[in-house]
Amino acid sequence: MWPILDSQEPMPIIAATWSLATGGCQGAIAPLIAGGSALDAVCAVARATERDPTVDSVGLGGLPDATGHVTLDACVMVSPAKCGAVCAVAKHLDVTDLARMVMERTRHVMLAGKGADDFARALGMRESNLLAPAARAAWERWRTGGETPPSHDTVGVLAIDSAGVMAGACSTSGMAYKLAGRVGDSPIPGHGLYVDPEVGGAVATGNGELVMGVCGTFLAVELMRRGSTPQEAVREVLERIERTYSPEPHQQVGVIVLSRDGRIGSGALRGGFEVVVADEQGVRLTPAAMVTHPDTPEVKR
Repeated sequence: MWPILDSQEPMPIIAATWSLATGGCQGAIAPLIAGGSALDAVCAVARATERDPTVDSVGLGGLPDATGHVTLDACVMVSPAKCGAVCAVAKHLDVTDLARMVMERTRHVMLAGKGADDFARALGMRESNLLAPAARAAWERWRTGGETPPSHDTVGVLAIDSAGVMAGACSTSGMAYKLAGRVGDSPIPGHGLYVDPEVGGAVATGNGELVMGVCGTFLAVELMRRGSTPQEAVREVLERIERTYSPEPHQQVGVIVLSRDGRIGSGALRGGFEVVVADEQGVRLTPAAMVTHPDTPEVKR
């Protein structure tokens, strides 16, 4: 275990992307405060979101690819030497738990597609039909030209427990109506999620391709390693994305950074990005601390 600061008792905390994580945070914070592990907490938040059929960007309610098939991606991470991920999972719902099993029970970091589903089956995980009726109806409208693809987002979670250990999780069904086989930033360590116990962690959400080219969460943590505050790290990541891609007005990226001493930074390219924070003071939903383009239309969930 890595203590936060020798001179200070760790304060259990969870920070997560979007209002869609609120229910999961409400269920996970009490066990975390009671002495539970940060890894259990982030998996619980992600799992609750994956099982919520009203969320159209994660798990059971996720919108399918262009061929009408839902595939799921996830990552969990405690340190650069301890992380696990799965991508293009087609038959199993609890993909964050599956990513954790990759981390804890194999010598690998990532399993993909049929191999990931086979691994889940070998573990005794129940198979699921991932295409919910509402998602199928939305896809039918889209393929006949009656619906514009919505913005698409992940659930990204960071937590610190009372022992000072940090963990992170990230889960998504990927970009709505994506080309079959597309995988974004979410399951890739250093892209959608990065945790280094010496420094802190970061999660990203939004248009994954904008995050991938700059290794967004790795960049945020490295900036903190070199002396940046969490908020300064968020700003530099978003500015790097701006310089690299010149994002279109409808493209959104949100970033949360959590330092090892519990400080939070957050920001987004456009308005509308919200952060769930859960600690001993309760669970609250707050807007991002900074927005790069406050004069453009909000991109919400």
